[in-house]
Amino acid sequence: MKARSYDIVLFGATGFTGQLVAEYLARHGGERLRWALAGRNPDKLRRVREQLQAINADCRDLQLIAADVDDPAALKKLAASARVVISTVGPYIVHGEPLLAACAETGTDYLDLTGEPEFVDLMWLRHHERARESGARIINSCGFDSVPHDLGCWYTVQQLPEDAALRVQGFVRVGGSFSGGTLHSAVLAMSRLRQYARTRRERRRREAQPLDRRIGSLRHGLRYLRELDSWALPMPTIDPLVVRRSAAALERYGPNFHYGHYLQLKRLSQVAQIVGGAGALMLGAQFRATRERLLHLRSPGQGPSPERRAKSWFKISFIGEGGGQRVRCEVAGGDPGYGETAKMLAESALCLAFDKLPRTAGFVTPAQAMGNALIERLQRQGIRFRLIERS
Repeated sequence: MKARSYDIVLFGATGFTGQLVAEYLARHGGERLRWALAGRNPDKLRRVREQLQAINADCRDLQLIAADVDDPAALKKLAASARVVISTVGPYIVHGEPLLAACAETGTDYLDLTGEPEFVDLMWLRHHERARESGARIINSCGFDSVPHDLGCWYTVQQLPEDAALRVQGFVRVGGSFSGGTLHSAVLAMSRLRQYARTRRERRRREAQPLDRRIGSLRHGLRYLRELDSWALPMPTIDPLVVRRSAAALERYGPNFHYGHYLQLKRLSQVAQIVGGAGALMLGAQFRATRERLLHLRSPGQGPSPERRAKSWFKISFIGEGGGQRVRCEVAGGDPGYGETAKMLAESALCLAFDKLPRTAGFVTPAQAMGNALIERLQRQGIRFRLIERS
């Protein structure tokens, strides 16, 4: 791995989120970082490199790699040149497999920011064993999905007694907007619920679970929490799946671990708006005509303005109980979907490239692969992990 040409290759550098990741690496990658931009359009790659030179003059020498998702040979050559590959090219169920497969084959660490459960499970079924054999670490969901939730729960678990039955609840508050790429990925995922159900069942059938430990979900419905002065609405995203996979992989979560994931809302009227909007989006995604209209609301390259992102924020409260103790922890930061997602993805890549980490291979979670090392990196860059109270 040390003999490879690049520490990090960023694939999809000309997209909305890809450019934010490139800008972050230009500012924070450090002098020893050897990295390159990759994508299918050389002209657009050159324009991104020119923009990066205004941030860091050394970027004038940044290498550019032309590769397309429809060219397996080019992707394999790209993967073999890097220690870590970042992919920001979604929807991943459409565009993501060829590069992930190339990394699994060549023993290259792979990161993406997918929130698509079907893609994650399908790739596990097809490429987990090969990645384990080659030594590749395949880590999906390294943006707002699901780094702050996965690492926040891990941080909370470490505040509680070892070898005890643990219950953790995560309550998410966000203020922000979304890009066209996020919309397209969400609509496509909602249109493929039956395919996902089959894929999920097959993964459950084949995936080994701990024999001497129990990992499960907390099944609370909509409820009002006096402690948070808010309503808690169950949040069926990819995040609780990632948390439970971390718990299954790491014994520190205890012999009996259960997790619940909720959206925190101040007013009951907000609950009605969220449920109604999600229901309408889900229904519209099932039919071709309405699905196409939804996709035309925003193109994949569109995203919120810098001014809008500067006003965005997130805060996740974790309430953990076990071994006679109760703790409340918090993870908080700025723009969740883009500024902080770019930070999380880039710092994950730097963590894999340069930090001393546990030996893992195959499909692993952020907490399993990087854990406290990534928490420390994110804390240095302004994302707050803190223990608020203990009782």
